Amino acid sequence: MSDRLSIDPAHLSDASAALLDRLRERPPLVQCITNGVVTNFTANALLAIGAAPAMVDIREEAGLFAGIASGLLVNLGTPAEEQRDAAREAVAAASASGTPWVLDPVAIGALPVRTALAHELVAARPTAIRGNASEVIALAGAGAGGRGVDASDSTDAAAEAATSLALAHGSVVAVSGPVDLITDGRRTARIANGDALLTRVTGGGCALGAVTAAFLGASRDAADAAASSGDAGTADPLADLLADPFVATVAATVVYTVAAELAAERAAERAAGPGSFAVAFLDALALVTPDVVRARANITTTDAAASATEVDPADGTAPATATATTAARA
Repeated sequence: MSDRLSIDPAHLSDASAALLDRLRERPPLVQCITNGVVTNFTANALLAIGAAPAMVDIREEAGLFAGIASGLLVNLGTPAEEQRDAAREAVAAASASGTPWVLDPVAIGALPVRTALAHELVAARPTAIRGNASEVIALAGAGAGGRGVDASDSTDAAAEAATSLALAHGSVVAVSGPVDLITDGRRTARIANGDALLTRVTGGGCALGAVTAAFLGASRDAADAAASSGDAGTADPLADLLADPFVATVAATVVYTVAAELAAERAAERAAGPGSFAVAFLDALALVTPDVVRARANITTTDAAASATEVDPADGTAPATATATTAARA
């Protein structure tokens, strides 16, 4: 698969739409070890988008279930002792079985128990890491975290930390903010969809971690199907993209934030606030179509390899970035 192709914004939009289709055709089973504040909203978000949630988060079951799940979320929002042990079991089993998993290091930095656990788990090389800017900076060892679950740093301020984490652990790192940043250390996408009302609903960020696990599960399913049919590495570039964890993580954020825009528009029609938005958001996750995702995706991309190797013939220097932007946005 060409890295140049895999960061083309139009191809990322197409892949986001295609993965949404695949997820709904073959619903992934997503195990959630998540915090008690957001369990209900997270399960409903997964059901709405077309996945199957399973809140299996106790010792002696979490590891067994992770081996059969399509994807796993480990969210450190309320890390009681039993849930910490369950997370360790599940991560070990996911790593052994190849189940893609997402680490959400909620509110780490100043709080010692969850911070130590986050550093322990990230060493197990999560498929994806999702957090706000302050959490990502803290996980990289470059900051003390934000104000509780709220970020005190900008997304761009976390770019270097995100790249460092991605390269150190072989993970895709997704930094949530007004413009989301997603990187695997070589390729970076910025997604300018979404709405501020999402930050006023409990679980708005945490549920994205679960949706990311669902899209990673759909991506793994696509890769397994291609391998079993002998189509892996064929001339179909979209098929290759669907099997790429970076693309799957981008797709999850694109679909989720496009749904947030649709929900905000619906709430605005009623002069409503975050309560109505939360209901409209679940509806939007269920009703958003691949065509709408493709049309509304607002993605810019940077290829680190290109920016390091392409030289400006005028002065012999390499450009700071090599970016392309989607033209289609309804």
